[in-house]
Amino acid sequence: MSSMKAIATTDLCDQFEQEIHAGLIHILPPVFQSYGQNLAFYGQAVTFKVFEDNSSLIKQALENDNGAGKVMVIDGGASVRCALVGGNIAAAGAGNAWAGIVVDGCVRDTGEINALNLGVRALGAVPLRSLKKGAGERDLGVHIQGVRVNSGDWIYVDGDGIVVSPKDLHD
Repeated sequence: MSSMKAIATTDLCDQFEQEIHAGLIHILPPVFQSYGQNLAFYGQAVTFKVFEDNSSLIKQALENDNGAGKVMVIDGGASVRCALVGGNIAAAGAGNAWAGIVVDGCVRDTGEINALNLGVRALGAVPLRSLKKGAGERDLGVHIQGVRVNSGDWIYVDGDGIVVSPKDLHD
């Protein structure tokens, strides 16, 4: 987030190395691509579980929720068949002060997303938009690339990776 001081994930890993090796703090696999202007961001996770459908939960949250200090974490089942986040809803997220979005799936409209004051990580980009079935769940434990993420966990993101912690690591 541009108004927050960046927190280096390498420093967190050095400081909390024992907790990481004990399985208390996790690092997501290095499979995510970076989009948006904010290369580093952090905040508390708000989790979503959807499969090839962004119509209700994700769109409504980015358009209506105050995202200050929050990172949207989307378990999209690692599908690369369609995009779960596009330029319009990402712009709504930036407008509602979301710190960032982590998508275990794809995005589209990357030119639009890259122009936003927002940090986004996704498996890649694909031009096909998602289905509009209105299905999915919010605020539950999800699995992102084999790592469990709960709503309220702390997510730290920078160019070196993504750290997931059940506790605040930056105070």
